[in-house]
Formats: sequence, C-alpha cells, structure tokens
Amino acid sequence: MTGGDEPDSLFGGRLRLFQPARGAHRAGTDAVLLAHLFDPPAGAALCDVGAGTGVVGLAYARRTGARVTLVEREPEMAELVRRNAVLNGVAGAAVVEADVLAPAAARLAAGLVPDSADLVVTNPPFLGTDHRPSPNALRAAAHSLPEGGLAAWIRTCTWLLRPGGRLGLIHRADALPDCLAALAGRFGDVAIRPVHARPGRPAIRILVQGVKGSRAGTSLLPPLILQADDGDPTPESATIHRGLNWD
Repeated sequence: MTGGDEPDSLFGGRLRLFQPARGAHRAGTDAVLLAHLFDPPAGAALCDVGAGTGVVGLAYARRTGARVTLVEREPEMAELVRRNAVLNGVAGAAVVEADVLAPAAARLAAGLVPDSADLVVTNPPFLGTDHRPSPNALRAAAHSLPEGGLAAWIRTCTWLLRPGGRLGLIHRADALPDCLAALAGRFGDVAIRPVHARPGRPAIRILVQGVKGSRAGTSLLPPLILQADDGDPTPESATIHRGLNWD
C-alpha cells in the first residue's frame, strides 16, 4: 500500500496525512495556501480537483465543515485519500477516481456530477510537455499536463460548478496569462493574489479565484509574503501554516 507507516502533521497537527514515499509528489506550501483561499459556510459542497493525498479538501472539511468531494485519477493516490479521510475523521468525504481531462461521459461514469459544487479548488499540474518528466510515475503525473491541458482542466472545473459557484486555484506566477485565458468567457469577478517568498522578490505563485458566469471585472489583491527578510515566517504565513485560524 502506498504511504509510510507514520503520517505527517500539517497545520500545527490539526491535520494528519499519509503521503507517498520520498521522491513522489508530496503536499507542501501550495496546498496549504489553497486550503485557506475560501471560508465557505458549513455544509457547502466543495470539490477538490486533482486531490493528490487529499490535504486541501480534507483541510476545508476539518476547518469549515464543508461537504467535500475529492477527485483523483491515480488509484494509489485515491487510496491514500481514503486513508487520510478516515485518519482525520472526515467520514462523509466522497473520493472519486476520475481523469479530469477525460470526456464528460467518462467523468459521469466515474461518478462526477455537473453543476453540483458550490466551490471547486484545484492545484493543476504546473508543467507542460517541454520539460524532462520525473522518473517517478506518480510525481510525473502530478506535475505534467499535455498541450492545452490547463484549458481542459479548467473546463472540467467549470462543468462541476453550479452557476454562481466559485473556483479557486494556485499556479506558477508566470502562468497568469494562461490562467486568465482559460477563465475567459466562463468566470468573472476574478481576483488575483500574488505570492512572494520574501519582500522585494518577484512573485512565485498566484492564487486566483473567480465566479462562474459572472460579468464582473478582474482585481489584483495585495500580495501574500511568506517570509520576512530575516527568513522568519510573516504573521499571515505563520497563521496559515500552523492552522492558528482553525479554532
């Protein structure tokens, strides 16, 4: 079975997580930031697309009481999601093994339901076909999309959302044009928050959210700085990473 014998602790121990062995894709800061993008009301239907080990969706379930569906293509990772749901007491979590890029008929057959989610959160694979893939199959699958894959990924997220539902995603900062192109015509009220490792440095990530079917414009939010110049976490970063806003 995939995963070590001892789970990792995230959010100051508020979430415990079985993860793949070293060398495969493991949850990190990107997932932590995405897990704090929204504050949905208890009972909101939230879908974590490309769930990996389930950290984002399970964090929302634990932190806000959202009803979560976790979508993961790789059977080994889906099994880890199930283990992690049990480990964290999220008994109502639905784990769906489905390929995000598959045709709608295949997604329906896998158990996904269109127009059903109040929120969709996603951390799409960041890399295209112009890089050397990892020799670890799970890591390669988690990091790579084919040509046009981001647009197809966003189309599936749109398909899952109800009208007026909200999408949240994290991506590389230099992927902003591609993200905006994929959202165009589907989402409005788009808000972009750049994420910087330290003050005065270029952004390394973008947190993007939008409303399905909205015609409202785009806004640029204040940046999120992860570390001060001395390397210590900023107060906001420490609150997010340590789960200090879960209580």
